[in-house]
Amino acid sequence: MRSLRSVHIFLFVFFNEVDIIVGMENQNLNMQTEIAPKNNFAVPMAIIIAGVLVAGALYFNKGNRGSGDPNNLAVEDNNAAETAQENKVKPVSSADHIRGNPNAKVKVIEFSDPECPFCKRFHYTMNQIIDEYGKSGQVAWVYRHFPLDAIHSKARKESEALECANEQGGSAKFWAYLDRLFEVTPSNDGLDLAELPKIAEYVGLDKVQFNQCLESGKYAKRVADDLADGVKSGARGTPYSVVVAANGKKFVINGALPYESVKATINQALAEK
Repeated sequence: MRSLRSVHIFLFVFFNEVDIIVGMENQNLNMQTEIAPKNNFAVPMAIIIAGVLVAGALYFNKGNRGSGDPNNLAVEDNNAAETAQENKVKPVSSADHIRGNPNAKVKVIEFSDPECPFCKRFHYTMNQIIDEYGKSGQVAWVYRHFPLDAIHSKARKESEALECANEQGGSAKFWAYLDRLFEVTPSNDGLDLAELPKIAEYVGLDKVQFNQCLESGKYAKRVADDLADGVKSGARGTPYSVVVAANGKKFVINGALPYESVKATINQALAEK
């Protein structure tokens, strides 16, 4: 009975996800999170895969019947697994790009893609948050790279450009470069990469030194490491943020939520003891 119950749960969750996918296809313009695009074969292919997965579920539940191992009921434990995954976000350190007080009570760790239009919108929201909470030292904003290569081929190089700005001018120039980058990019791979040295010059960096850094590819690994951290933290699109309270409790902001929603989450984190 437990095996059949697991399969029933699986089928319910799976077909609910199919409905969500169809809804997302029909409402792309209303999405608040940038994700990899899906094609027209997603639903029929998913149904075929479902049959295989159901058979696998029956087999493994049969083999583990009576074991009492909660990992054998992956569908039922999905929410717990997601929480555990979110807790894997890398702790903030001096190697991070931090706007605000590094010792702030609450830290917002944002995984972002510079060519994502929703990240551009969320960037302005986070600047508002820092204006309200950062000056008092209550909240710090931590930026980590999460370029979506499948849909934004230029984002990874732009992320490396941010690291080159940091190398030459420290935290102040990193954030100045990021602010300017979001100001000038039309998003969705619309920025000409020839603009990157111009942005460097605009924020007061040496353009020759900047170009040498960017062409070397020396920060490709740093960007890749941030990307891997984002995946471990539960990120599946951008922007994706993990709000960390003083006691270590984490709250997820998934997408470019409006200012008031972000503020409510931060206030909740600040209230943690």
